[in-house]
Amino acid sequence: MSEILMTPRFALPLLAVAQAQKEVTHNEALTLIDALVHAAVEAGPLNDPSADPEPGRCWLVGATPTGDWAGQTNAIAIWTVGGWRFIAPRAGMTVVRLADGVRLRFDEGEWSWPATIVAPSGGSTTDVEARSALSALILHLEAQGLLISG
Repeated sequence: MSEILMTPRFALPLLAVAQAQKEVTHNEALTLIDALVHAAVEAGPLNDPSADPEPGRCWLVGATPTGDWAGQTNAIAIWTVGGWRFIAPRAGMTVVRLADGVRLRFDEGEWSWPATIVAPSGGSTTDVEARSALSALILHLEAQGLLISG
């Protein structure tokens, strides 16, 4: 049987009947699942691999990757004891960028940032209560990484 068995969404390796060394396939799948379950990345999208990665850390690969990341556009790069592993993102997938807490979403072939909303100001008539409520809402959305204030 020459067919490689993989899951349909993230191409995680599956065990095959009568497969030798099943632990290799199983451990590879667990490594990839470990990175996906609570998807958090150190930084990105970046085009250059980290110079000093640690096992278990992840990055978002940019649009023009270089070095060990060449050919892995927009992938999630995972550093493991065995080297780099890559997962192609799916539409609607979100990750948290640990450097700043921003949640990025993969849609239409690229990673996107939350919309920037400017706090209310100015106008000829100011409703203090409405402005206060909007400011509090923006503050809470920023805290969840859903907005970036401008």
